[in-house]
Amino acid sequence: MPDELASLDGLIEPALETTIPITDEGFLRGDGVFEVLRVYDGVPFALDDHLIRLERSTTNLRLGWSAPRADLEKDVERLLEARGAGFSGCVRIVLTRGGRRLVITEQLPAAPAEARLTYVEYCPSRLLDGVKSLSYAANMLANRIARERGFDEALLVTPHGRVLEAPTSTLFWCTPDGTLATPPLDDHILASITRAHVIEGTGAEERVCTKDDLAQATEAFLASTTREVQPVAAIDELELSAPGELTQKAASTLRVRIQEALGADG
Repeated sequence: MPDELASLDGLIEPALETTIPITDEGFLRGDGVFEVLRVYDGVPFALDDHLIRLERSTTNLRLGWSAPRADLEKDVERLLEARGAGFSGCVRIVLTRGGRRLVITEQLPAAPAEARLTYVEYCPSRLLDGVKSLSYAANMLANRIARERGFDEALLVTPHGRVLEAPTSTLFWCTPDGTLATPPLDDHILASITRAHVIEGTGAEERVCTKDDLAQATEAFLASTTREVQPVAAIDELELSAPGELTQKAASTLRVRIQEALGADG
């Protein structure tokens, strides 16, 4: 299998040899936007959805420019052709303030079969609502704090006790009455593409979530592009059934939706 590949403004080369000027504010200030999408056996999943969200991010950030969708689609197509038909992993798309478009193939990040979470206090920036920004330092710090405490990942909670999401994924939990729920977008969480698929496939409800709500949860899971559905085994001292019944149903439902979409694309 070849090394990871990158396309910088349409030129394909090995990812480790790809360079941008250090004066690009995407590097200096994290001023830019990105998307990460899954690839299954050489076929990208939900590419249109990711490109729509990327365009929305560039508009909301006032990035000042946007790569034509046709160029990005061609970059992804050419990269995956060069990577090989059997490639399963991720494609990352980055647009920087400096006017550069970067598309990279990546391996799936390693993740445990079940996640153990700990609350980390976090204040979301309303100014970045609707922006999948390169400014991810706070998210990454939250996860480092969680690992220092002996957990796998952080669960972000506001100073007022509203539970939001994990740094790179959406939270779903099962209420005592058997309802599958997820925090609302009005709480300034990411409008995750995988979140939307899970809601559509399972009928999950948007509900405000607090620590007290999660203390009564019977099961929970995280959902994202890279992990699909990942059962949650613990939230701080709370132990949960993992995977629970609704978690398994959500995972199966999402996988069917992915396979159907890939079949249609093929």
